[in-house]
Amino acid sequence: MADDTPREPVPEPGRPIVFRNGTVLVMDGTGRVLHDADVLVSGDRIEAVGPGLDVPESAREIDASGGIVMPGMIDTHRHMWQTVLRGYGADWTLSQYFVWFYLEWGSRFRPEDIRTGNLLGAWEALDAGVTTTVDWSHGLVTPDHADAAVDALEEVPGRYVFGYGNIHTAPWEWAASPEFRAFYERRFHGRRDDMLGFQIAFDVTGEESFPERPAFEAARELGAAVTTHAGVWGATGDNGIRLMHEHGFMTPETVYVHAASLSEDSYQRIAATGGSVSVSTESEQSAGQGYPPTWRLRRHGIPVSLSTDTGVWWSSDMFSAMRATLGADRSREHLEAHARDETVTHSHLRAEHVVDCATRGGAHALGLSRFVGSLEPGKKADVVLIKNDASPVMFPLLNPYGHVAFQAQRADVHTVLVDGRVVKHDHLLVGADLPAARRAADTTLDYLRQEMGDAWNEGMNPDIPPTKILDNPYTYTEFRDSSTRRRAAAGEG
Repeated sequence: MADDTPREPVPEPGRPIVFRNGTVLVMDGTGRVLHDADVLVSGDRIEAVGPGLDVPESAREIDASGGIVMPGMIDTHRHMWQTVLRGYGADWTLSQYFVWFYLEWGSRFRPEDIRTGNLLGAWEALDAGVTTTVDWSHGLVTPDHADAAVDALEEVPGRYVFGYGNIHTAPWEWAASPEFRAFYERRFHGRRDDMLGFQIAFDVTGEESFPERPAFEAARELGAAVTTHAGVWGATGDNGIRLMHEHGFMTPETVYVHAASLSEDSYQRIAATGGSVSVSTESEQSAGQGYPPTWRLRRHGIPVSLSTDTGVWWSSDMFSAMRATLGADRSREHLEAHARDETVTHSHLRAEHVVDCATRGGAHALGLSRFVGSLEPGKKADVVLIKNDASPVMFPLLNPYGHVAFQAQRADVHTVLVDGRVVKHDHLLVGADLPAARRAADTTLDYLRQEMGDAWNEGMNPDIPPTKILDNPYTYTEFRDSSTRRRAAAGEG
């Protein structure tokens, strides 16, 4: 059945835009909320914020009443090239992920497959109000793959940081290669805009010889930040942090992804050198990198941003990231209190805090605080309106931070501006050729199915390990299994 609901016309490019009478989350660190307030955008900047603003006659008015106006959200760690496999690994463990991507099939992705994943990932980010995304691109087998990834990012009107990585070659090899340097010179050298930044993405094994030194030196020479999966159970740990610190490569710009299974010593080193942690709670909970570490990071005052990791498993929106993070932190707090025979009476992590992590925290981690992360005059106009008059979930609006963190979802994202440009309006993306993206995805999937043969279905449906089911724990049933009967016959129960 066709949707005949009339749509609001998309604001014309070049005209000022004013969001009228919304609940405004300024996100400037004060926690203030402005009710029945306006946000005026002129060009690529926020011109003014406050109630009853005087605006130019040419300004296009967007009714924000009953909605929440907030800064664009920032995802500091997303493997966008994997988006084309959305949901494929829903039942994986981290080991199965490593085997599939690192050892078996990740190197089979062609440049056009990387481009397709990035194209899908970039549009889905904007659709969910994520205006800045770190493309943690560790499938770059060749510089041609890297060019394809950047081509896709430049095609979609978001703000990005490109994290160059290659899991199929040691970082001390590819980061020191002339091919990598040529790519950087061609695509990033001398670039001064804030729409596409650059990081170097690799992990530190903890090998005492510290073979990753050339990669760190390459980053230092290029003036690029390093983003690294740290504190991943069984993969990267305290030795890597110690070696980075002893060799002088822990900086305020370094982003430690997950950091979920580290010692107090490692957290102290991160805190002392000013780095930040990208917490990817859905990933840490499901894949087993360690318990989502917000409860430990706040003890050391380590800045936190949030991320979604990969659509191969998990959600691709910051609403899910905020919700999961609140749940994990509070669950840990309750469990620890129960172990002491105590009751938690006040939550340490609050809805306001995770909204801050998803906006201002991401800007801080990426060195973009002077441009984005808050709704302050003079900053870039990355603005999101959450409003859905067709949903009973959008009213009453009592606690706006709680509403963003627990109630809202991507379908409630009404309007998104990036750098003052309207990229979503009245719940629809603007300028997205989704049929073309679908055709490209179909082409990549046809190729992978042909390459993998029977392994395609096997990879999506990993074996269920054998389990031994003992007594049903509920007292209202008489059920007993055979193992119980055997124990009873032997006089054990």
